[in-house]
Amino acid sequence: MTAELPKTYRKLEVVEPGTDFARATRIVEVPMPSPGPGELLMRNRFAGVNASDPIFAAGGYGNTATPFDIGIESAGEVVAVGAGVAHLKPGDAVMKFGFGGGYAEYRLVKAAEAIPVAAASAAAVSVLIAGLTASIGLEVGELRAGDVVLVTAAAGGVGSYAVQLAQQAGARVVGTCGSEDKAQWLRRHGCERVIDYRREDLATVLAREYPQGIDLVFENVGRRLFDTAVSHLAVFGRVVCIGAVSEYQGGMQWEAVSQVRIYQQLLAKSALVRGFFLPHYPQRFAAHLEKLFGLIAQGAIEAPVDPREFTGIDAVRAAVAHLQGGANLGKVVVRF
Repeated sequence: MTAELPKTYRKLEVVEPGTDFARATRIVEVPMPSPGPGELLMRNRFAGVNASDPIFAAGGYGNTATPFDIGIESAGEVVAVGAGVAHLKPGDAVMKFGFGGGYAEYRLVKAAEAIPVAAASAAAVSVLIAGLTASIGLEVGELRAGDVVLVTAAAGGVGSYAVQLAQQAGARVVGTCGSEDKAQWLRRHGCERVIDYRREDLATVLAREYPQGIDLVFENVGRRLFDTAVSHLAVFGRVVCIGAVSEYQGGMQWEAVSQVRIYQQLLAKSALVRGFFLPHYPQRFAAHLEKLFGLIAQGAIEAPVDPREFTGIDAVRAAVAHLQGGANLGKVVVRF
């Protein structure tokens, strides 16, 4: 154990599972752990806020035994290592992706799961889930130059990466958002058409301006927007469903619908709908992280970090509420 470390640290944990994040969580002070063999202790400097946080807080990933830690991704530096850890040392910058431990001042992790990074930063932590989801998800969706690509929730953390990456690949990008400042950002970063759903009807715009249909939909909203996207697919169109944020705050009660089965639309266009869950693709992480950090370093894309700052464990609940309220522009990050 490094002598300079405090004897305790603070973290957020779930004590009453539910999608009301503030009610479900509490801040606790706990003893500082020592890393065992093959482990390291990292000091979190930045934590990413994710739309799936309320689902995790509700026990939606099978984590129902309370209390349990929360927070998925963080970036910081190594402060202590256990026996057998030779590839990392105190002072090295690392990132960690995994359920629990992101919303804490310190995080004990398996050294093999720590991702070395040039420097811990808000931009770096934005790459870990938002960037990887966009980059790998577009690859899974078979993105091609010339495709018409519809990105929903396009000004969010994942969407803003997807917009830029699709544009870089030579696609024609259509993005949905809910405010003029988000629309302006999307236009500056590669959207040929921005649809503000508060002012325009998505189905009407797609039918009028893209009568041949959408080649690839990068979908994160769900409900009516998902239905509309499927209805406007081109022949051989693909939908990559990365989430359904419109349903994440409903107490885990998915909306029941009664309509013609989806294969009626898919068969007519030889179309595809595919779910995407980032933890299923760990073998692709290294290559896509290298690609993303390279593009950012070159200035080819921007790491889209929300301009509002949240600092410390006490600010986590406000940061989650900020994201859930749809006020963010880019990736919401908590700084420690």
